[in-house]
Order: sequence, then structure tokens, then C-alpha cells
Amino acid sequence: MFCEVSYFYKNQDNSIVFILNPLSLYKRLLKYNPVSEIILNNLIQLFEATFQEKITSIEHLSPAASERRYVRFRNDHRTIIGAHNIKKKENIAFIAFTKHFANKGVSVPAILAENMDQDIYLLEDLGDTTLLQFLNKERTGEEFPKVVFDVYKKSLQDLAYLQIKGDEGLNYDWCSESQQFDERAMLYDLNAFQFHFLKMIGLNYDAEKLERDFKKLIKFLTKEQDYNYFMFRDFQSRNIMVKDGKSYYIDYQSGRKGALQYDLASLLYQAKANIPQDVREELTDVYIDAVGDLIDINKKKFKKTCYGFVLLRTLQVLSTYGFRGFFQRKAHFLVSIPYAINNLEWLLQNKLLPKKMPELKSVLNQLFKMDNLRTMNDKYPVEQSDLVVTINSFSYKRSIPTDASGNGGGFVFDCRGLHNPGRYQPYKKQTGRDKPVQDFLETNSEIGAFLENVYSLVDRSVKTYIDRNFTSLTVSFGCTGGQHRSVYSCDKLAAHLTKKFNITVKVNHIEQELKNWIN
Repeated sequence: MFCEVSYFYKNQDNSIVFILNPLSLYKRLLKYNPVSEIILNNLIQLFEATFQEKITSIEHLSPAASERRYVRFRNDHRTIIGAHNIKKKENIAFIAFTKHFANKGVSVPAILAENMDQDIYLLEDLGDTTLLQFLNKERTGEEFPKVVFDVYKKSLQDLAYLQIKGDEGLNYDWCSESQQFDERAMLYDLNAFQFHFLKMIGLNYDAEKLERDFKKLIKFLTKEQDYNYFMFRDFQSRNIMVKDGKSYYIDYQSGRKGALQYDLASLLYQAKANIPQDVREELTDVYIDAVGDLIDINKKKFKKTCYGFVLLRTLQVLSTYGFRGFFQRKAHFLVSIPYAINNLEWLLQNKLLPKKMPELKSVLNQLFKMDNLRTMNDKYPVEQSDLVVTINSFSYKRSIPTDASGNGGGFVFDCRGLHNPGRYQPYKKQTGRDKPVQDFLETNSEIGAFLENVYSLVDRSVKTYIDRNFTSLTVSFGCTGGQHRSVYSCDKLAAHLTKKFNITVKVNHIEQELKNWIN
């Protein structure tokens, strides 16, 4: 397949790196099938061969920014994550690293089965709550709640152990990319910032002078630094799962030898987490103390160097935001840009960067003045979506409602297994919107447990639909008369989704509208 080349640059070894035309690459990515029927069947066979059990439900999980695809298998005994990745080196690295870290006592998902010939494996299910989601959920009034601080604190202590003790005996031949995050790897990230971000926003700068400043930054970062520990590479809150109050770590398949400070910068200065600076400073001290308990370091010098890695990491993630946001048109990457810009501005204002980098500082000052970058949050609110969820209540005496969007499908939940208030005279002229009916259902039926299961199913689809930019989902609740149980359930789901997601929710009470009932 041929793709148009937009840019190219030379690496330190004079090799040429080509940057593909964004639209061409975007079209190629769109053609990738999330989980094909063949892959799914292979995963099912691996599950059944491993556990000698049948699967009762399958859930396709939302793809992240990589080509890895995940499904969740369930039966009465267990829930398991099935994974497929066409990148064989990543599979080898992830599985080998996982087994090594597990032997060291690090909290990583258990590898339950693998078939490297088919590029598939089975993992322990760590749930759906990332540290970022945990942070956003708990951050209701207090700027940075103590319960969240404690999870970050434990995660950083675990990080120090993973980097230092996890390095011992680790075979770096397993690495999926280079075995060390060295000068060449740093230059690659900085050039990615230039071509994937600066070029995309049309910034004017002197490329030759900027590259000289890149090399000055690299020299500052590599001078007297110890690069002999495991570097996670993408240690951020989306790669930390929180389950039953405990943190677990995932997505380290790009790990290699590197400097300890890089992973610290990745977590504490993650743009979207927007951690207050005083909290960052306190957590930095927590991490440095944890490192100091394991190896001898000059804590003052170590902390000073951290800010250079914050700069490097922030420029790298801006290149990712540019690639994923501008190239692939994924708006949720663009909303993080203002936070990253704020981090860079704080570094410059507090004079925490190497002094002699005039062109890079000029570029940064230009970024600070670009209002369109500062207002990405307003243009693309967090989890903004065009998704419309239409929720119907209906009577089975008529028929199941059709999907007006023309897409077909959707959820239909049968409420007739719940205790029916319509069988009793006091409620016959009331509906699920009347307080006496609601009290009856909540005290004389299992509607609470019923709806919890509904929420679990619908939430997963809503998340996937948002990620895949779908625009319509229909959910219908049916009961005998379409008057009590279905109406109550319909309103409850509408309130739940409105509170949890930034989407449009439409409610249709079909029998009420036909009969002009007044609640």
C-alpha cells in the first residue's frame, strides 16, 4: 500500500524518517477491524481450552490509542479479558515483562493463557476503573481529595520498586522497541513534537535552531544521569487500574532502560489529570524518598533534573495529541492541550528549564499566546459526544418500538418479571412517575437489582459508542401495560445516563403519550 509522504527529517545517524500524510494514514487506520470473527473464535477456543468452561457473555471493550483489541468473557465462574495484538514484539514484551514483574511482587494482571502464533492471550480482569476515572469521580468539591492522594502516593512508591527491583534480572532483549531510552530516542520524541504538533498548528520557527536546542536539552538530561533502571515509558493514570482499593499497572510493553525521572514526570504532569502544583511537589518528595530507600541518590540534584524530564514528556505528549487529535480527528485528545500548555508555561515562568535554549523558548512563548489552543476545552468539552440515547417505555400489548434512527438493534428490557403494582386497585390510575408507585416498586420488587444490571450493560455500550463516534442508541423498557414498571425504569436510566455522561438523552413514554396521561 502506498501513502503520500508529507514530511521527513534526518536522525542522528543520518537515516531518514518519513512522516505519512495524515489523511492517508487516517484512512488506513479506519479500515482496521476491532475484533474480527476469526480472532474472536480463536480467543473463545483459548478460553474454553484453558478453563474447560463455556462463555455465557461477550463484551467488546473500547479500543485505546493502539492496535490492541480487547474483549471481556463472562460465565458463572469468572470474567476474563481476551487480548489480540498484531504487533508480535509487543506481545512478547508484555507477556515476558508481566511474568517477570509478577515474580517480583509487582501488582500486574495475571497472564492466564497465551497463543503467540495467533497473537492472542488471556488476562486477569482488573475492572473498568482507571486512576484517572477514580480521580474525576472523587474530585467533586475538594480540589485533590485525600483518598486520591493516597492512591497516587502508593502508586509512586510502587513505581520506584518496579523501576529499581523490577530491573534486577530483567532481560531487555524482550523490549519491543529500543532497549534504552537514550539520546536517539529523545531526539525522536522531540522531532515528533516538531512535525506532529508545531507543523500542524502552523507555527513559525527556525527548524535548524530548534534542533540545536533539542540537542542542548538532551545533553542536559543525559549529563551524569543513570539510565540503568526500568522505564515504564507511559506511566500515567490511564494505565493504572484501581480495583478494590488497590492499584494495578498495565501497558508497559514499550518499557526499556531509562532515567527514573521520566515516569515520575509522566504521572504527575499528565495533562488531563491537572494535579495542583503543591500536590505534585509533595508527591515528588514521596517518590524521591521511596527511591532513596532503595538506592543511593542525591535528592536535591535528582529533583532539579525532574523538571527537564517534565519538559521532554510534555513535548512528547503534545506530539501525541497532535497526531491523535489533528490527524485522526479524535477530539478527546485535543481537550488535553490547554493543560499541557499550562504545564509548559509554569516551567518557563519558574525558570526551571536549562537557560540556553532561545529557539525552543521562543516556540513555547508563541504557544502560550495562541488563544485557539488555550480554548480547546471550550470547543471540545470533556467526553463531549454527539451520541443521542433514546429511551422508550412501551406496552407489550402493542409492540416493541422501532428504532427511528434507522440503525436497528438497541436494548430491549422486559420488566414483566418484576412485581406489578398495576394488579392493585390503588395504583391502576397511576404511573411509574407517581410517588406511591415508585415506593411500591422500591419496597415490593427487585427493581433496584434489575436496574443495576441494566446500568452495567448500557454504560459499556455508551462508552464504546462515544469512543467510536456513534450518534444513536435506543433502549426500550416493556411491561404489560407500559404504565408502571417500564415508565419507572425508563426515567431512572435517563437520570443515570444524564448524570454520568455528557450526551443527549431523549425519553419517550409511548403509552402515556398515546393516552395523554397526567402525572
